[in-house]
Amino acid sequence: MGETVKREICDIGGQALIEGVMMRSPYRLAMAVRRPDGTIVLKVQEVVPLSRRNRFFALPIIRGVVGLVDSLMVGLQALSYSAQVAFDEETKLSSFDVGMAILLAFGLFVGLFIALPTFVTSLLDRFLASTFLYNLVEGGIRIGIFLFYIFVISTMRDIRRVFEYHGAEHKAIFAFEEGEDLSPESAMKFTTRHPRCGTSWLLVVMVVSILIFSLLGRPGVLVRVLSRIIVVPLVAGLAYEAIKLLSRNRKSVLARLVSLPGLWLQYFTTREPDYAQLEVAFAALRGSLGEGVFSCGEKK
Repeated sequence: MGETVKREICDIGGQALIEGVMMRSPYRLAMAVRRPDGTIVLKVQEVVPLSRRNRFFALPIIRGVVGLVDSLMVGLQALSYSAQVAFDEETKLSSFDVGMAILLAFGLFVGLFIALPTFVTSLLDRFLASTFLYNLVEGGIRIGIFLFYIFVISTMRDIRRVFEYHGAEHKAIFAFEEGEDLSPESAMKFTTRHPRCGTSWLLVVMVVSILIFSLLGRPGVLVRVLSRIIVVPLVAGLAYEAIKLLSRNRKSVLARLVSLPGLWLQYFTTREPDYAQLEVAFAALRGSLGEGVFSCGEKK
């Protein structure tokens, strides 16, 4: 019983990579990638998040924004590393490359999920007298574009392979949280859909944005777009706090209801992994836990 409790208080997150999985505990980050010859390469590094180095970055809302930026940077570097190992390439993303990739990703986000929904909804201005109703329609269009985007990429063969590793990541975390043996056999029975997945966070961001954007009034289209870009960090921070609160009370009826849309969406963003993919996920999980399975709560 004691072991299960220790596992529950240990915050483990992950990310699917190219032929691999990244796992992150409070003090360690581990990347496990399958090489073309079938061997698994494991890279482990000790990391201390900004929120643990400076109290300011641990403040509510701010920690969500900092965590988002950190996750983007670490995630891109991890994808670059996995591509090198999986394809036996020597290329490596520089800090400049990572910065440019983040800018491009942010540009895509602004164009697809802020500018486009705002412009389309502005065409209906005269039919929407209520500002809240206006933002509700805009939010619905934004969510629709997001769902269509997810559906389209889920049909791509290479992306489906990544989604299988996404499923392996979730199954491994479930096995850890439930106190099971850290082995592919023990993880087989778990679902690929996890309530703390980043996919759920994205949906919460879009719901929170409806409430926040309603407070900004209805200025011209250009000002609307700019104002929404400016408050994106606030929206992300509030969404992070909401997910954090729900994860602490994930067995409550409210938490289960709120997590349902994100879990449904994971039918597209996760796939059932095979045994070999689960092996990779557990290699990463063990690496993130350090020498002992229950050492993630403190730095060795």
